[in-house]
Amino acid sequence: MIEEFGTLPTGETVHRLRLEGGGLTGHILTYGAILQDLRLEGHDAPLVLGFPEFAPYLTHSPYFGAIAGRCANRIRDGHLELDGQTFQLDRNFIGKHSLHGGAVSMGKQLWAVVDYGSDHATLEITLPDGHMGYPGNLTVKVHFTLLEGGVLDIRMEAESDAPTLCNLAHHSYFKLDDSETISDHLFKVNADRYLPVNDELIPTGEERSVAETPFDYSALSPVSQASPVDHNFCLSRQRTGLRSVAWLVSPLSNLTMECRTTEPGLQIYDGGKINIDLPGLNGREMIAHAGLAMEPQIWPDANHHSVFPQALLRPGETYRQHTQFAFSKE
Repeated sequence: MIEEFGTLPTGETVHRLRLEGGGLTGHILTYGAILQDLRLEGHDAPLVLGFPEFAPYLTHSPYFGAIAGRCANRIRDGHLELDGQTFQLDRNFIGKHSLHGGAVSMGKQLWAVVDYGSDHATLEITLPDGHMGYPGNLTVKVHFTLLEGGVLDIRMEAESDAPTLCNLAHHSYFKLDDSETISDHLFKVNADRYLPVNDELIPTGEERSVAETPFDYSALSPVSQASPVDHNFCLSRQRTGLRSVAWLVSPLSNLTMECRTTEPGLQIYDGGKINIDLPGLNGREMIAHAGLAMEPQIWPDANHHSVFPQALLRPGETYRQHTQFAFSKE
């Protein structure tokens, strides 16, 4: 089912697509390719943060369920050098750095529906050359499918007609029970290193061992053991085949979410700055730590650190990401 869900200030209509399969029911918006709602059969509470109506997505959403890009995460000073050319990117984070592709990123624009079925949908957008300062006309497709076993399957691909950066991330905030916060959720990640950041959340360039730090989630541990958390966990030095990288567990609901991805990094944000005095999907206001963002992607600010996995995309190449979030209940 496709239904009208809201209207942009331009007068354009935002549609909502209902998907059902594998025990999951999801709703995708044509605005931002947003996962607006996700439910698991036998579990009453929503699995993601979001709004029941469209208007708050324009004014109050910290990228709830959106596709972040064309370059997810932060780029220091909005500075980009490619092949001897310098580009000034939109500085939409504290007026100084670039975040998630700029103020009017693909997560805040209307996408086209190019394929739709009862359990799947494909959305597409083209960002023009110079958009938010980035070079190249970039065309992106995102494929959502609900698979057997409670699996949300997300495949992304992109092509550009000029050298550019491409680092896409699905930006849902997950919560596996109906409590106010995820502080008592347990989290595990297969990463022995993370990226320290400065007080403006820009990576310092160091790769630090998680051992003997609050960021050691090598075994299931309370999310709240490290606070604040808004860091990249280093999964690998390059994109790989699909593999399991992280787990989130609610002891209250006995629900587990397993994250599988091809990506070399996993940005974890504990939602510590959420403060929204509007009802969410469960009818309550959303407070700090209301959900956990788990974002597979390339390491942040990679263009300033040559030893990091890189987000460079050249003409003739195809960017591909495959990520799954699998839900199960004991």
